[in-house]
Parts: sequence; C-alpha cells; structure tokens
Amino acid sequence: MNFHKEPHIFVGEVNIKVENLERSLSFYQEVIGFQVLEQTEKRATLTADGIRPLVSLEQPENVTPKQPGTTGLYHFALLLPNRTDLGKILEHLIKLNIQLGSSDHLVSEALYLSDPDGNGIEIYRDRPSSDWTWNGNQVEMAVDPIDARGILAEAHGQSWDGLPAGTVMGHIHLHVSDLKSTEEFYGRGIGFDVVSRFGSQALFISTGGYHHHIGLNTWNGVGAPRPAENSVGLNWFTLHFPSEEKRATIIRKLQSMGATIQEQNGRLLTEDPSGNRIYLSL
Repeated sequence: MNFHKEPHIFVGEVNIKVENLERSLSFYQEVIGFQVLEQTEKRATLTADGIRPLVSLEQPENVTPKQPGTTGLYHFALLLPNRTDLGKILEHLIKLNIQLGSSDHLVSEALYLSDPDGNGIEIYRDRPSSDWTWNGNQVEMAVDPIDARGILAEAHGQSWDGLPAGTVMGHIHLHVSDLKSTEEFYGRGIGFDVVSRFGSQALFISTGGYHHHIGLNTWNGVGAPRPAENSVGLNWFTLHFPSEEKRATIIRKLQSMGATIQEQNGRLLTEDPSGNRIYLSL
C-alpha cells in the first residue's frame, strides 16, 4: 500500500514540546525504538530508518505541563510495515510493563500509550486495503477489542530491536475547537476527503482512499482554547505535497479562504482554525 507517497497528501513529521528533553529521549529510544538523527541542547530529531525524520522533540524556555481541555495533539500514529512488527513491539511493551490501550478498528490494529508528558501515541498496522469495507465514500471503522494473543503469535518469538526502517507517520489526530470550520479548511482548502464521521464530534479525512491521514475531534469541548505557547504538546506537523504546482494551488486556495501563509526559515507555515500549525512541505 502506498498511501504515504506521491501522489497523496500525507503527514510527514510531528514536532512535540516536552518538559525534559533528556527524559523524553530516553523514552522515545528505549520504549518506542527511535534512533536519534540530530540533537542539540534543547531539540532532537528522531528517525526509524536513519534518514527520514518522523518525530522531533523540543524543550521550550519556561516550559509548562500539558494543558487539559485545549486544542492540539490527541495522538500521532506510527504505522508499522506488518503484523509481525506489531507483535514484536507489543511483546516489548508488555515486558516493560507499559500501560497500554488497544483497539481493532477493522481497517487496522492499534496500540495506544502516552509519553512521559502525556502526549498521545498510537502504534498500528494496517489490514490490506482490499479488506476494508466502504459504504459509498465512507470507510467502515470500529473500536473493537484486539486479538492480542494472535498479534503476539505473529512475532514468532523474534526479538524486538527498535522501530523497523519501513515505519512511517501513518496519521495525526487533533483536538479542534469546531468541526465545521475545520472540515472547510482541510477539505475545501487542502483537498482532503471526509471518509468517516463519528456523530457530530469527530471526523476522519484522507487523500487517495486511505482510512485517514488526519483525525479531528471536539472531545475537549466545542470552542476549546489554544494551549499556551510554552506548554507541552503539539508544536507543528508537516503535510507533504506531491508537487510544487499542487502546493501552490492549495496555498492560493487557503489564502482565498482567509488563511495566513508565512515563510519561516525557508519553509511555508499555516495554521488551521484551531491554531494547529502546519508546514506545507514537498
């Protein structure tokens, strides 16, 4: 499956603000299995393959703990290449006695945990897209119990040795303050399709028929405020576009809708109506 390559629009890197970089690095390396790609005193970039950045961590000045009831990160989701990899990391997390949630979403099997600052993380594998059920343009998803024994058996006793090189940023799930304006921004503005709705509180969007590249919810309350600039949580994420022409078209569309596009360090930055910051990348 090639839902995280051209010609699709997909999430590439997620930048997270943390209270203590050293503590977070220990967690992301020893528990999640990342490698460090680059590191300074207050920032580190993490990778699974030694080349592509997937997560970056920053320790802001005067950082404050994660603020409840705000917009921002619900979780970011690491997509593993196959079920064997999911079995290996599940066994590893059990051995470490990590508190886990889990769910069978029909399209995928997922594990959930939090980093030391309370930032949400999903680790999942996709079922083949040929096994997904579509009702018109809506993909069928659920929140069912996983077959943990079956997943563990897939590992065949192989030892865990970190995230496999084929790991990608499968999706990001965001707390937003209003679904209508958010759907307008990502749908009419950027070109994502709504592929699933959970009542009036959540929707899931994608390009190219994926089950979702972005999840959006108002579970922190309609009208939820933005977090303080120096609080733990989401700093920004990247959306990758297949061409400069495609990106330029979308930038014009966003600007016509009143969104601000600014250049920062040679990169183009915008934000959704809830203040979630997005770098528009190639």
